[in-house]
Amino acid sequence: MTTNQHTIFSTSDYVYLAEAVLKHPGFEKGEAELKRFPDGESYHRILTPVEGKSVVLIGGSFNDAAMMEMYDMACGLVQQGAAALTMVIPYFSYSTMERTVKSGEIVKAKTRAVLFSSVPRTSFGNRILLFDLHTEGLPYYFHSDIRPQHIYCKPVIMEAAREIFGNDFVLASTDAGRAKWVESLANDMQVHAAFVYKRRIDGTETKLTGISADVKGKNVIIYDDMIRTGGSLIQAGKAYKEAGAEKIAVIATHGIFPGDGLKRLRDSGLFHTVICTDTHPSAVAQKDDFLKIKSIGTLIAENLREKI
Repeated sequence: MTTNQHTIFSTSDYVYLAEAVLKHPGFEKGEAELKRFPDGESYHRILTPVEGKSVVLIGGSFNDAAMMEMYDMACGLVQQGAAALTMVIPYFSYSTMERTVKSGEIVKAKTRAVLFSSVPRTSFGNRILLFDLHTEGLPYYFHSDIRPQHIYCKPVIMEAAREIFGNDFVLASTDAGRAKWVESLANDMQVHAAFVYKRRIDGTETKLTGISADVKGKNVIIYDDMIRTGGSLIQAGKAYKEAGAEKIAVIATHGIFPGDGLKRLRDSGLFHTVICTDTHPSAVAQKDDFLKIKSIGTLIAENLREKI
């Protein structure tokens, strides 16, 4: 199916990202009604006719309520006759729970993928767009006829990095686990890459044992796919600072910032600035000049223009 027009809907948490996509040509706004009954149950109604249309739903799975709103709306759009459905999930939750470590653990990344795979199929099929997943193999948890597509936010990350230090910096990771991705990004930007070596002491504590590159007197940008409490970033930031780094900035795709995560980064005094994208509503809700937000709206629009 090839179409020049897509109707964009969003869940209540991602209205801002739908508006960013709607700034680009080829998209029309879809209207829906959401309200909650006194007993906590939710009510949805699709207001814009979608029969025979290519429909896009932008939403999230960052908590159970958001996930069910996404699922309910997706099913409703198919029931209303959408000819094609693309689900855009900027931040796929439970991506760090992609395998079991202890006996009896539930692989939540897989159960979430199975749930979204069960959305009824449209005439031209369903696809799902996922962004900078923590685990490369996660798309293989989807099944049936759904077509998962893992999109890398590399263009947004590269633009953010150049806005901070131009081309004069070392791109670094928090540990060797992200080194391959950071090295690929550094090669594209024609800058040097660095990562720290870690040794696990026990189940909760790690010790930094070294740095892979010379950062003395140089600006450093630490990249990570997500920021939660900021603990790993602070640990890495201290290591790069002790190794002689001049200024240190942080870029992440997903800014989650539970509790006082952003405050911890600012109060550490280690970092010049923090930049993340708008994949998570929590990052957008932060009111702190220390954090700068880059939108993936253009990246979404570009990928939606592909044949569905």
